[in-house]
Amino acid sequence: MARSKRLDIGGHVYHIINRAVGRLQIFDEPEDYLVFLKLLRKAGETSNINIKVLAYCCMPNHWHLVLETKEDGDLGTYMHWLTNAHTRFVHTKTQTIGTGPLYQGRYKSFIIEDDAYLKTVIKYVERNAARAYLSKKAEYWRWGSAWLRTSGNEKQKELLAPLPEVISEDYLAWLNTIDSEEELEKIRNSVNRGAPFGRDWWVDSMVKKYELESTLRKRGGQSKIK
Repeated sequence: MARSKRLDIGGHVYHIINRAVGRLQIFDEPEDYLVFLKLLRKAGETSNINIKVLAYCCMPNHWHLVLETKEDGDLGTYMHWLTNAHTRFVHTKTQTIGTGPLYQGRYKSFIIEDDAYLKTVIKYVERNAARAYLSKKAEYWRWGSAWLRTSGNEKQKELLAPLPEVISEDYLAWLNTIDSEEELEKIRNSVNRGAPFGRDWWVDSMVKKYELESTLRKRGGQSKIK
């Protein structure tokens, strides 16, 4: 079966997700998270690619990234290096080399419209652990960009690009305001359909411009991601 078309156009911001095969746990202890974050930084340096990391959240069996690209093809190169390097690390650590894939499949990526929609996705990603009751507040989750922004040292913060101007000056109050069901449903719809995230007319224009119609049909029947 032919693979669904993957968008990899420079100048866009992407919401990216991947999870372990069978929803198994891939982060068991602090070292596992630290290695992934080290690889997240190293992926751009090794590939000599200008990728901006706007937000991230590593959960026990999956992760979310919000990345801004500059050139066509950059996202694929960056993500290929990151997922391959992480897979090698996990298989080596657990002595499971040759036993099969670590991830359930190729990462999922969705372009995001600027401003309010980008703001919504960053909040969605950074609140992931709080919504899952793994952390009382978003910034308490050690393995998310909210913690890094508020508690990381200057060297650690080099991983992150500055927050977009649309983010409220009262960052923590905004971040810890519970998501509306409408916001959550819109993002989950984007994830489960493999659709761009933005205003309806913008989504339609992106689908038409990048010929994503067949991709949306193929992904429409996938199980929903919480």
